[in-house]
Amino acid sequence: MSASLLDRVVERQVLDGHDGRSGARIERVRLDDGTRLVVKRATPTEDLTVAAGGGVDREALLWSSGALGRLPAGVGHAIVDVNEDGDATSTVMRDLGDRVPGWSRIISAAECGRILDAMTALHDTFAGDVPTAACPLATRLGLLAPHTMAPLVGGANPLPGLVMRGWERFFELVASDVADAVAAHHADPAPLAGVLSSRPTTLLHADLWLVNLALDDTEVVFLDWAIATNGPPALDLAIFLAGSAAHITLTREQLIAEFRRRSRHTDDRTMHLALFAELADLGWNKALDAAEHDDPAMRARESVDLDWWVTQARIALDQFA
Repeated sequence: MSASLLDRVVERQVLDGHDGRSGARIERVRLDDGTRLVVKRATPTEDLTVAAGGGVDREALLWSSGALGRLPAGVGHAIVDVNEDGDATSTVMRDLGDRVPGWSRIISAAECGRILDAMTALHDTFAGDVPTAACPLATRLGLLAPHTMAPLVGGANPLPGLVMRGWERFFELVASDVADAVAAHHADPAPLAGVLSSRPTTLLHADLWLVNLALDDTEVVFLDWAIATNGPPALDLAIFLAGSAAHITLTREQLIAEFRRRSRHTDDRTMHLALFAELADLGWNKALDAAEHDDPAMRARESVDLDWWVTQARIALDQFA
């Protein structure tokens, strides 16, 4: 944050218990003119996305390089300023408040259409011209793999421990044909990254959940670009499905169909490979909920959800063979 802006802060509130789980420190601040902003402070030791992504704050790089200034009409970012202090980065953002859906409500088909429109507009704008600050695809695909998380267990952020336990449950619950393929991918994500990179690629946000976007009056604002990467558009849709489908009125199949109708760069094979990649990314979370959720009804629902992803993975494996 620039010194002049920092000097004008008259009120601070640390946001504990926010939906983000990277470990970054989040504050809501008020300036002397009443302007409200959100400040995210990230360091390699505290922020999981920075630590697991090679110690680089890629969101700050995308902003400082001007890449986020190239976003198409109707797609926004919230960054006002970025300040680096040693290995710490403070990212100052507009406070979008309740325009961030989060997990507090169900997203309508119309709202989902706005999100998909924004997603595909982003993809069209950066097709074949991805900023160099983007995370390498193989790094993004291995971000939550056991070997990436294991060294981070025991730190201040509890998420790596949850990820490791989730993968234990995953390999207990999932049949060996899919489980073995996921384990092989964890050991070396380069082959799948290579196949996906052979398809038309673009800038992907790569973390599009309902906690990482805002439905503003005139645009859809994408938040937290820390793991943005270079890959086929289908991967953004797969990530959105994995993290947010339960909070949208459309079914998973309807979401895929609506995305396919908008996307100029997605075919069936690429879509299924992206779904496999996302199972290998977030399968730990789905297995953990299917095995350990406090609510029996939720455990049953998550078990059905996990089965759906495993079925899609089998289709991908048949195509990848």
